[in-house]
Amino acid sequence: MPPLQDLLDEYEFLDGEDRYRLLIDLGRKLEPMPDAIKTDATKVRGCSASVWVYPTPQPDGRLHFLADSNAAITKGIVALVLAAVQDRPASEVAAMDIAAALAPFDLSRQLSANRTQGVPNMIALVKDTAERLAA
Repeated sequence: MPPLQDLLDEYEFLDGEDRYRLLIDLGRKLEPMPDAIKTDATKVRGCSASVWVYPTPQPDGRLHFLADSNAAITKGIVALVLAAVQDRPASEVAAMDIAAALAPFDLSRQLSANRTQGVPNMIALVKDTAERLAA
């Protein structure tokens, strides 16, 4: 997964349709999430599409997430959220303002409300996991 700043640099260079394509391509780069862990417990609430996020804490204290969605653009948004936090120490993610890190993408203006309504819940799930593991 490319660093968030690299993604922002590319995103700002593009216009509407190409931004959609960038998000779709980003979603395709997510590592596969086994169907066995796509359960009610890993499902993100409040998303118009189905979204699953599964934390896999690493022995060195870093967080690694598996995620998937049944909608291509939503999957790209999921990948964008993960680009901000993937493989960082849990304590760093717990202290991070993920919404602020994603703010330059201005997703709420670029995409429909249906596509972005679950983002706060996804961020909350990531932060809650990080806080729990950092303690």
